[in-house]
Amino acid sequence: MARILIVDDSPTEVRKISSILEKHKHEILTADNGADGVALARAEKPDLVLMDVVMPGLNGFQATRQLTRGEDTANIPVVIVTTKDQETDRVWGTRQGAKGYLVKPVNEGDLIKTINDLIG
Repeated sequence: MARILIVDDSPTEVRKISSILEKHKHEILTADNGADGVALARAEKPDLVLMDVVMPGLNGFQATRQLTRGEDTANIPVVIVTTKDQETDRVWGTRQGAKGYLVKPVNEGDLIKTINDLIG
């Protein structure tokens, strides 16, 4: 069981992803914007972060960069989970430090495989 932080401004997406994670016995933390996600990750030190991109204020790419380059959070893997499915978005996400990139709607098998690959 891992502690996973979901950062997404869509309550519907948070519910969908949470139900998958709960089914696989993971503990869930949530934040509905990038700034709160960064603050919560720094405070709670989750095992992994699932990060949406399109959010008000601090977007997911910016929040990912802050987490992956932060001294206290650099070891927490971030997986981008977004509707943005262009190759340039994937490349940009990787450049910000993301360890994975999933496109919504998220496939349960792909999500769990990605999590297991990153944190066992």
